[in-house]
Amino acid sequence: MPERAYVDANVVLRLLVGNPPDMAARAHALFERMERGELELVLDVIALAECVWTLQSFYKRTPAVIAPTMRELLLLPNLEVPERGLLLEALTLYEERGVDFVDALLAARLHSDGSDKIHSFDRHFDRLPEIQRLDP
Repeated sequence: MPERAYVDANVVLRLLVGNPPDMAARAHALFERMERGELELVLDVIALAECVWTLQSFYKRTPAVIAPTMRELLLLPNLEVPERGLLLEALTLYEERGVDFVDALLAARLHSDGSDKIHSFDRHFDRLPEIQRLDP
């Protein structure tokens, strides 16, 4: 049975941005081992959210670039992603509705929970007609 371990955002980011080169090569080798079935990697929602935030804030990438990249990552066949469907829905909201990723993730979680109301001062939720933002 292959070793199973979670993968941190910093490893995923090295894989995606290619810097620094030595860490990027090690991250790439790790994912190649996963693809060959030598180990199982788990990508948690928290790590993915950190990747999105870092790509947007530090690397200045846009949602139109980030969302497809993250979708491709989430759909790697041997990568275990708890709540994959939730994350894919959040990436769509993030990309198409112009809301912060964490807000999109929260909206997707509300949807999966059968809720449509949120108390928030954040007016980004007003861009999501399926969510009713309630002013606290």
